[in-house]
Amino acid sequence: EEQLVESGGGSVQAGGSLRLSCTAAGFTFDLGWYRQAPGNECELVSTLSTDGRTYYADSVKGRFTISPDNAQNMMYLQMNSLKPEDTARYYCAAAPDGPHSRPFCWGQGTQVTVSS
Repeated sequence: EEQLVESGGGSVQAGGSLRLSCTAAGFTFDLGWYRQAPGNECELVSTLSTDGRTYYADSVKGRFTISPDNAQNMMYLQMNSLKPEDTARYYCAAAPDGPHSRPFCWGQGTQVTVSS
């Protein structure tokens, strides 16, 4: 059964780091990370294609890194130099259209809170 499960969120101070994990067993297409803060729309953060191409939203470029672990059927989002504006619930989901994928913020997700 195809299933995506996020983990790794937490609370950090500005400038800190977190690594989000997505269990992606059974998925063989492009995946992405999305996020939604209270009162804000869901937004696409980063995508990873099956051929290794990556995309990052301008707001996280240079600070976040998306990567796969194909042996473990996992996908990661390494988040460095975190800012308070990165505070949101993060979701792992399919990204069939890469950078043009419709935002998808549904399911359990994992909460990231960055304090100033």
